[in-house]
Amino acid sequence: MQSRSAKKWRTLMTAITKRLGLCFVGVISCVARWRIGMIKTLLWLWSVAALESVSKLHFLVQCFNLESISEDAVATDKKHNVLTNFVPTLRSGEWSDIGGRAYMEDTHICIADLAKNFGCNLMSEEPVSFYGVFDGHGGKGASHFVRDHLPRVIVEDAGFPLELEKAVTRSFMATDAAFAKSCSLESALVSGTTVLTAIILGRSLLVANAGDCRAVLSRHGTAIEMSKDHRPCCMKEKRRIESLGGFIDDGYLNGQLGVTRALGDWHLEGMKETGERVGPLSAEPELKMMTLTKEDEFLIIGSDGIWDVFTSQNAIDFARRRLQEHNDVKLCCKEIVEEGMKRGATDNLTVVLVSFHLEPPPSSVIQRARVRRSISAEGLQSLKCLLEG
Repeated sequence: MQSRSAKKWRTLMTAITKRLGLCFVGVISCVARWRIGMIKTLLWLWSVAALESVSKLHFLVQCFNLESISEDAVATDKKHNVLTNFVPTLRSGEWSDIGGRAYMEDTHICIADLAKNFGCNLMSEEPVSFYGVFDGHGGKGASHFVRDHLPRVIVEDAGFPLELEKAVTRSFMATDAAFAKSCSLESALVSGTTVLTAIILGRSLLVANAGDCRAVLSRHGTAIEMSKDHRPCCMKEKRRIESLGGFIDDGYLNGQLGVTRALGDWHLEGMKETGERVGPLSAEPELKMMTLTKEDEFLIIGSDGIWDVFTSQNAIDFARRRLQEHNDVKLCCKEIVEEGMKRGATDNLTVVLVSFHLEPPPSSVIQRARVRRSISAEGLQSLKCLLEG
């Protein structure tokens, strides 16, 4: 026999379903088991004039766990929303230096609104921001070609921006093929380049990497690596290479290259093959997608010349201190490069920094395990590659 309170709630729910114009089968029979938090939620739904169809309510029901909503859960959701409702305000800076090399083969790009830059109307209020670092080898032809062509290829892909991950992957491969064709017409271009790009759309961050450039995110002062270095010491890459008929000799791919993924290098025999056969040097990027929150402070993108002398956490710590001092992203990039040269970097150095806030990073004390400093940043990364497999 139903209690008076159950009958009362049954009457209330009948009124709600009539108001919404729905046939809410099965709901009334379990009303007595619902918690007060669920009742408050449904009353709120009643007041929402936009709920005019079963499909809309079904979508909202899926968003809520009907068996577990309580006042504590609502409070937790509010706390969660403080992070997830964050809208980043982007500021970017960049700096590069020839370092200890005779030639500058690094290059970079920062585009605040990718679609607008190429005259594409996305019918969206949110711009798509694009950042990239290109570390050339064997000349600057490949790095400059990819810098100049890849952004447009991404925008013109049929999947942009709704299928962003697929669009970026296809664009890397298409740009690599286009460079091969250009090299066949102009031999002076022959060279290769590693590529790392970061695309920001609203709160979504997509990092695509082919090579040993690296992107590191600062989350409340903690370094989060958004990419993995594609080097011969990585066991996962080694297995992929050997499955395709390649080999690692003295730490080099086929005894020639210090990276296992790159665009270009079509002139190197046995590295890339056309047709059905796939060579061991891949232009396919490794992707990582993340939703930014208020705790995410900035992103550092650097060529391997930076990471030869900085660990990921060390770079984040250094950048945070500088931004706390002057909050100038371009000056911070300059200081990172200068510090790298002081530490004995011998390669070209390029860094792009993208801040997600107008304010400098907050001061914080982060407890971390002590790390012995008897190993170089490069040595530490090589060890990490072996351990990760």
